[in-house]
Amino acid sequence: MTDAATPSQDAEQRLLESVPSKLLIGGQWTDGSEGDTIEVEDPATGKVLKTIASASPEDGAKALDAACAAQEEWARTAPRTRAEILRKAFDLLQERKEDFALLMTLEMGKPLAESRGEVAYGGEFLRWFSEETARISGRYATAPDGANRLLVNKRPVGPCLLITPWNFPLAMATRKIAPAIAAGCTMVLKPATLTPLTSLLFADLLREAGLPDGVLNVVTAKSASKVTGPLLKDSRLRKLSFTGSTEVGQRLIADSAQRVLRTSMELGGNAPFLVFEDADLEKAVEGAMLAKMRNMGEACTAANRFIVHESVAEEFSAKFAEKLAALKALRGTDKASTLGPLVDADSRAKVEELVQDAVDKGATVRTGGKAVEGPGYFYEPTLLTDVAEDSRVLTEEIFGPVAPVITFSTEAEAVEKANASDFGLVSYVYTQSVNRALRMGERLETGMLGVNAGVVSNPAAPFGGVKMSGIGREGGFEGIEEYLSTQYVGIADPWADAES
Repeated sequence: MTDAATPSQDAEQRLLESVPSKLLIGGQWTDGSEGDTIEVEDPATGKVLKTIASASPEDGAKALDAACAAQEEWARTAPRTRAEILRKAFDLLQERKEDFALLMTLEMGKPLAESRGEVAYGGEFLRWFSEETARISGRYATAPDGANRLLVNKRPVGPCLLITPWNFPLAMATRKIAPAIAAGCTMVLKPATLTPLTSLLFADLLREAGLPDGVLNVVTAKSASKVTGPLLKDSRLRKLSFTGSTEVGQRLIADSAQRVLRTSMELGGNAPFLVFEDADLEKAVEGAMLAKMRNMGEACTAANRFIVHESVAEEFSAKFAEKLAALKALRGTDKASTLGPLVDADSRAKVEELVQDAVDKGATVRTGGKAVEGPGYFYEPTLLTDVAEDSRVLTEEIFGPVAPVITFSTEAEAVEKANASDFGLVSYVYTQSVNRALRMGERLETGMLGVNAGVVSNPAAPFGGVKMSGIGREGGFEGIEEYLSTQYVGIADPWADAES
C-alpha cells in the first residue's frame, strides 16, 4: 500500500487479525480472568472492528506483580542496552508505519495523512529517548566545608502506571513508555477503551525489539477505575503518569496522595489563539487550521478560542470560514478525506450542545453548525462569530471542529481574555513584532507558546502546562527526569586516614 492508496477491506481485515486481542502480562498474552471483553468500534461507521479482552482487578494486580518482578534486573540493565531496544523499536515502527497509520485511522477516525504524521511524531519519542538513555548523570563534589564528599545519583523511580487517552493512540503511548524504558522503569499500561488496538500492536512490536518480559504489561479494561484504583493503593507502585481530562486527573491526584506517588499529569486545555493587527493573515489562517483542525479538534493543544484584533477580525473570519468549508468529512481511509469523525456519539453530542448554547446566546454561524447525516459521528467544521462572553464554547474544552471568534482592541485586553481560564497548556500568537511576541511569552499564563506557528509539539521539547492543565513535563531533556529519583550519598572525608 502506497501513501496515496486507499486500503482495501482485505488489507484492513488482515491488519486487524494481526493485532493481539489479549492482555500482556509478564511477557504472555492472556485472556482476562473474568472472561469479559471490549468491542472496539470504527467511529466512521459505528461497526465493530475487533473484540478484545477486558481486564479485571485481579488481572491488574498480576500485571503489577510482573512489573515488580522485573524491576530490579531491568534497572541494572546497561543504559546502552536499553537505548538499543528503543532504537530497534524506532526502526521497526518505520518499517510498519503504514500498518500503524491504518490501525489508528480505523479505531480513532483521523484521516490517513494525519495518522502517518502521528506515526512520525510518536516514533521520534523512541529515537529521542534512545539517545537520552546514556546521558543520565549525577555529580560528585566536595562539601563546602571540605569535611566529606557529595555523591548524587539518578535512579529509576520504579514500577509505573501509565494511563493514556484515546485521541493519539500511538504518540501518547510512546511519550510515556520511551522515557520509562530509558530510565530503567517497568510499567503497567492502561490504554483508552475507545482506542486500545494501537497500544496492543505497539506492545507486540516492543517485544520484537527485545524488551524483556514483564517490563511492559498492558491491561485493557472497560472500567479503568476498577483496575487502576487498587494499583494506586499498592505500596509497590512508585509513579503514575496520566493524560486525559482534568476531572479524572483531579481524582487520580487525590488517590495518589494517599501513598504520595510521583505523578505526571497532562490534563485539559483551553488554548487561546491571538491574532494581532500586524499579523500576516494568510499565515494566521494557515496556523489556525493546524491549531484547530488537527485531529478534528480532538486534541488538548487544539485552539479553543480565537481572540482577534477588531481591525482584522472580519477578514480573518472570512478567510478561515472559507478554509473550513472546503474540508471533506469522509472516512479516514478515503484518500479524499481531510476531516474524520468524532470518536463517539457522546463526543458529537457535546459539540452540538456547545454550538447550540452559543447560537442561543446570539452567535452567528459562518459555516457548518450541525452534525453530518449518515453513518459515523461526523460534525461539520464550524466557525462562530459574535460569540457572547458567557457562552460555554469559550470556557469549556470543545474537543471538536468548532472555532469561536471573539475580538479585542488593545494588547492588555487580549492578554486578559487569553488568561481568563483555569487552564494553561498552550497558547498561540500571530504578530510580526518580535517585542510583542516576547511580551506574550512573559504575560500569557501558559506552559507552551506557539509564535506564528500552529503546531508546537516536538519530542525534543518539554510538553506540559500550568494551572489546571497539569503537572510535570513529557519530552525534551525534562521528560526522562519524570522517571528518575535523586539519591544523595554522603561520603566521609577520604583524606581523614591518609598518611602525611
